[in-house]
Amino acid sequence: MEEKSLILTDDQVRQKIKRMAYEIYENNFQEKEIILAGIHSQGYELAKLLQNDLEVIASFKVKLIGLNLDKFAPTQSDISLDCDTATLKNKCIVLIDDVMNTGRTMAYSLKAFLNVKVKKIETAVLVNRSHTQFPISTKYAGYELATTINDHVAVELDKNKKVVYLQ
Repeated sequence: MEEKSLILTDDQVRQKIKRMAYEIYENNFQEKEIILAGIHSQGYELAKLLQNDLEVIASFKVKLIGLNLDKFAPTQSDISLDCDTATLKNKCIVLIDDVMNTGRTMAYSLKAFLNVKVKKIETAVLVNRSHTQFPISTKYAGYELATTINDHVAVELDKNKKVVYLQ
């Protein structure tokens, strides 16, 4: 069994998510609606938590959508959204995942938006490991973590407990 080291406690994760929600609001306060696109599965869970916080503080409408792709074989899998792409036209999209490692998942996820004229696309992650190999940067990061490429960061966003471990 692999040993886990706790990086962020439940309270710390919730605090990071709340801060990210305020940053998203501050950078998009003039919008009428923003779209939170969560990459299934943990990115979608993070997007739901951000939506809850944004709906409390923001004056704009917040729409949550899911994005499906095979993170281990993105070139061989379909990349799909669980909404009609026409609803994304001229909207601000925040693409959300739990951890940014190389930027690969985010880069392939952009394919779902390439045939739609969106206003802008921003990215949000709970943990940014900064091992980027793709030209993707994180606009909103809850936590910047210096790790080796062989380390594994595990995010748990369960109903009762939200924590981050290093394995």
